[in-house]
Amino acid sequence: MTTEHHLIIDGHNDMLWKHHTLAGLDFGRLDPAHEQPQLHTDLVRLRRGGVGAQFWSIWVPCTTDPAATADMAAVTLAQIEAVHRMCETYPHLTTLARSADDIERCFAEGRIASLMGLEGGHQILDSIDVLRFLHRSGIKYMTLTHNTNTTWADSATDGPGVGGLNAFGEQVVAAMNELGMLIDLSHCADTTVEHVTRLTTAPLFFSHSGARALCDHPRNVTDATLKAVSASGGIVMVVFLPEFLSKEYGAWSAARKSVKSDWSGPQATAREAAWLADNPKPPCGIEEISDHIDHIRNVAGIDHVGIGSDFDGMTPPDDMASVDRYPALLAELERRGWSHSDLAALTHGNMVRVLRATEACAGKARNTES
Repeated sequence: MTTEHHLIIDGHNDMLWKHHTLAGLDFGRLDPAHEQPQLHTDLVRLRRGGVGAQFWSIWVPCTTDPAATADMAAVTLAQIEAVHRMCETYPHLTTLARSADDIERCFAEGRIASLMGLEGGHQILDSIDVLRFLHRSGIKYMTLTHNTNTTWADSATDGPGVGGLNAFGEQVVAAMNELGMLIDLSHCADTTVEHVTRLTTAPLFFSHSGARALCDHPRNVTDATLKAVSASGGIVMVVFLPEFLSKEYGAWSAARKSVKSDWSGPQATAREAAWLADNPKPPCGIEEISDHIDHIRNVAGIDHVGIGSDFDGMTPPDDMASVDRYPALLAELERRGWSHSDLAALTHGNMVRVLRATEACAGKARNTES
C-alpha cells in the first residue's frame, strides 16, 4: 500500500448503498476490485490512498410506514451480506475485521480491514434482540439516529422528540456497552449526546462530523462536546461533506437547492449555467478539512481526532474527489506542522485505542454480571 506508515482507518463510507442503487450489490455488474469512476470508492483506490481499514456504512432510508419494515430489514441484511461476500470474493484485498486486533493483523498482512457501522437506530426495529443479532453479524458501531428521530432517540436534524433518549434508548446504550459496540453520535441531537454522555461506560464516538465552531451545522460537534469527548477518551472522525465544512458553501448549497426545481425542460442546462455564473461555488476542500481537523485537535487534543470521510454519501470537495486522495490531505497537514507521530494518531492510532477501550468496557460488563 502507499503511505504505508500512515495507514488510514476511515470511519464512514457509503459505497454499499450507492452500489445497491446502481447495481443491486451485484459485483459482476459493478466490480469493486477494479476502478469504478461512477463511485468515489473501490478496493483499488482504497489501497492507492493508503486506507488500511474501512468502516462500511449499512444504511437504509428512515421510514415510519409499517408496510416498509420488511423491505428495510431486507436491504439492511443484503448490505451486511455484501460485505461478507466482498471479503470472500477478494480475500487478497480485504478481510472482515471485528476488533482492534483484527485491524492490526490486516495492517500486517497488507489487506484492507472491512468493518461495518449501522447508520441509524431505525434499523434495529425497536428490538434489542435485533441489535444483538446485527452485532453478531459483524456490526461494530450503530449511529443512534439518522436524519429523523427514532421512537427512542432524537436526531440533530429533526424536531424535539423524547428529549434525548427515552427508557428504551437507555436500554440500547446499556446493551451496546455490554456488546462492546461503538455508540455513534454523529447524527444525534445535542440532547441525545448529553444523555449518552451521562450513561455510557465507553468512549464517546462520532464517525463523521465536523467542528461546529467553524461551521454552525447541527450535525457538527460543539466545543463543549469536544471537551467531553476528550475527557471520555473518545474520538471525532472528521467528515468531508462541504456543507459541514464551510458556512459559505452551506449557504450556497441551500440557495442552489431552493432554485433547482426551476431547472427543468429543454432550458434546464442553460438555466443552471446562468445561475452558476451569477453564483459561483465557494471554495471548499482539503484546506477546510484540515481546518476542522486542526480545530478538533486544538480543543480536544491530538488523541481525539480521526477521519470519517462519508465518500459515496455526498458530493465531495473538488480536490478530495475520491478515496485515493488521502495522501494530499496528509501532505497538507504535514505542511501545517503535523509530525509523523501526530499523523499516525490521526490516521489510525486514535481509532484503534478507542476500539480497544470499548472492547474492554464489554469485558467489564460481563465480568460484573458473572
